[in-house]
Amino acid sequence: MKYYSVTVINRGKREAHGLHAEDRKEAHYLAKVKFQGIILKVVESAPPLDQQWDSFKKNLTKNFKKKKIKQDALIAGIRQMAVMTNAGISIHDTLKEIADSTEDIRLKEVFGKIAEDINAGLSMSQSIENFRYEMGNLTLAMIQLGEKTGNMAEALYDLADMLEEIRRNFIKFKKAMAYPRNVMIAMVVAFTILISYVVPEFKKIFEQLGAELPLPTRILLALEVAVNQYGGYVLAVIIISFLTARFMINHYFHIRYKFHELLLRTIVIKKLIHYGTLNRFMLVFSALVHAGIPIADSLEAAIDMIDNLPLKQKLQTVRGAVEKGNSLNQGLKDTGLFENMIIQMVAAGEQSGQLDAMMEKVTEYYKMKFDAIIDGLSEAIEPIILFFIAAMVLLLALGIFLPMWDMGKAVNGR
Repeated sequence: MKYYSVTVINRGKREAHGLHAEDRKEAHYLAKVKFQGIILKVVESAPPLDQQWDSFKKNLTKNFKKKKIKQDALIAGIRQMAVMTNAGISIHDTLKEIADSTEDIRLKEVFGKIAEDINAGLSMSQSIENFRYEMGNLTLAMIQLGEKTGNMAEALYDLADMLEEIRRNFIKFKKAMAYPRNVMIAMVVAFTILISYVVPEFKKIFEQLGAELPLPTRILLALEVAVNQYGGYVLAVIIISFLTARFMINHYFHIRYKFHELLLRTIVIKKLIHYGTLNRFMLVFSALVHAGIPIADSLEAAIDMIDNLPLKQKLQTVRGAVEKGNSLNQGLKDTGLFENMIIQMVAAGEQSGQLDAMMEKVTEYYKMKFDAIIDGLSEAIEPIILFFIAAMVLLLALGIFLPMWDMGKAVNGR
């Protein structure tokens, strides 16, 4: 929301007001409704400092209070909703029943609030919009699908299946990362212990030598000072930097965009994000097309649940191309994200009138690619881990033994 300054003439006096709106047109409309008098001008400006500070504190507090619903509890709740809705029970009563019976506190709060909103006249999707963070974009997209098609039970069943598929992929990713993560942790702990307890003993010997120490040794001694004398400060700086970066990424669009761009350039991770995103996009898009939703609307709903901003921006051009009358396959081709084989499959589906069947095959293809990347993740990361292990061992070996070799040469020279 942007901030606008409004200048009004009321009873012969000039008054200045401020309000938030999506654009200048909406700001002008809101000014007419909220303020009495003649509106002279509406201009975008920076909010007052007190409002900026209040907004900062609110966002910071909100960021710490936000908590996603546990995936297992959400899937169970969605599947229970599907069963009860299919049995003819109203959405309000279904949500109320699940909220009363679940042991997950956050699910209880969210479903209870959605039930209250529905009772107040809001649609389910309108209420879930306020809980996009807790329930995810995919949930919102599928609920909107159920409202559009009039078959909420089927949409909920499909949603539960999709969430389970995503959860399975996440579990596979965690298992694939377990070994590299444990090795890295063990390596860092061992290196820290060596720096903290072993290097100081050699430091006494090196000081007695009085000779100029080689670069690896100087690096080791600098690390020893950093760990033993400033370890607490270093740890505090790391934690504060992490929390600050996380806050900036969550609350500033341009910083989040740059961060997502960086991820797409990072080895190993870039393929994981690329195929993971396309897998989820095709999963939702295929389900919406199969349900008979227009392609433009299906694209909008599928794109909304994408988290990576650069990929989302590219896929948004597909929707624009389709709305202008271009073919879907041409729009996908222009993004540069899809292989030629996929473009040909989509073109064949459009020409034969069997786009939904072809999209299911495309979805299976991206699922296969994503699974293959997950399965090969450990093997892809192993060379990186070996490089770091070799670098640490080499640093320790050279840092400790080079001065001792020099000392040995000096003794033999005597």
